[in-house]
Amino acid sequence: MQIYLPIAGLPVDAFVVVALSIAVGFISGLFGVGGGFLMTPLLIFLGIPPAVAVASVSSQIAASSMTGALAYWRRSAIDFKLSFVLIAGGVAGALLGVMFFNAMQRQGRLDAVIVFSYIFLLGTIGSLMLIESLRAILFSSTKARSQMRTGRDSSIEGLPFKIEFHRSGLYVSVIPLFLLALFIGFAGSLLGVGGGFILVPALIYLFRVPTAIVVGTSLAQQLITMIAATLLHAATNHSVDILLALILILGGTFGAQFGARAQVKMRAEYFRLLLGLLVFGVAVRFAGDVLIAPEDPFQASRTDVGR
Repeated sequence: MQIYLPIAGLPVDAFVVVALSIAVGFISGLFGVGGGFLMTPLLIFLGIPPAVAVASVSSQIAASSMTGALAYWRRSAIDFKLSFVLIAGGVAGALLGVMFFNAMQRQGRLDAVIVFSYIFLLGTIGSLMLIESLRAILFSSTKARSQMRTGRDSSIEGLPFKIEFHRSGLYVSVIPLFLLALFIGFAGSLLGVGGGFILVPALIYLFRVPTAIVVGTSLAQQLITMIAATLLHAATNHSVDILLALILILGGTFGAQFGARAQVKMRAEYFRLLLGLLVFGVAVRFAGDVLIAPEDPFQASRTDVGR
């Protein structure tokens, strides 16, 4: 069934978009991360303009983050003080990202910037995930785990402007937290990704935020940052396609329920390995489109005029 997307300016098969959104929602529920890093590339592969894909997926990420954040709030599993610092950095990053987005769009370079940014970001993150998950599988014994680093990164210990975050048990400078959120907000508004697959590991491994707190805190930051990004995109470049966003929200929410149920049946190490392969595969797909020349770049056809 074909539907016309008014902002994207093209017809798409509604069943294909729904199926993709359910699949990405399933993956999001399975791995516990936002699906923007998959949904945005898939929409681009379908022919939807990158600007519309990025802006519309931002609204879908905000909606999915709201349901998750509410669930963690009910369980008192959010550090609101830490979330406030992350939200401040994320909103500032989103503003900078949308400004950069609009500047590249005016210069006609936005599509190239988005594609190459995805290749770099997903290629790097996917490679790190693969390495870490393979190490976890190969060295999964108790002895090997005990040899893993457990202290906080020493490079951030001496920084000024330290604040105590009682809920997370932290006493750390707000500078690295703000800069981390700034980068994630910038990348989120530019590429249509929530950034949870970057923020959650960073908070766990760099700042030692308890795992019981980190997901809810990340979702709260994601919620406000993506709302800001969506509003900024809608107000400045009018690239949010409401019809597309609604389809993505409905399909993603439905698929996430089944993904969450399937999560208990797999080991955590294999979760990370599959997610790493998925992320790296999307980066390879983008790189293939850029590096592999089309089989028939030029075509000639006869057109009869004036008959």
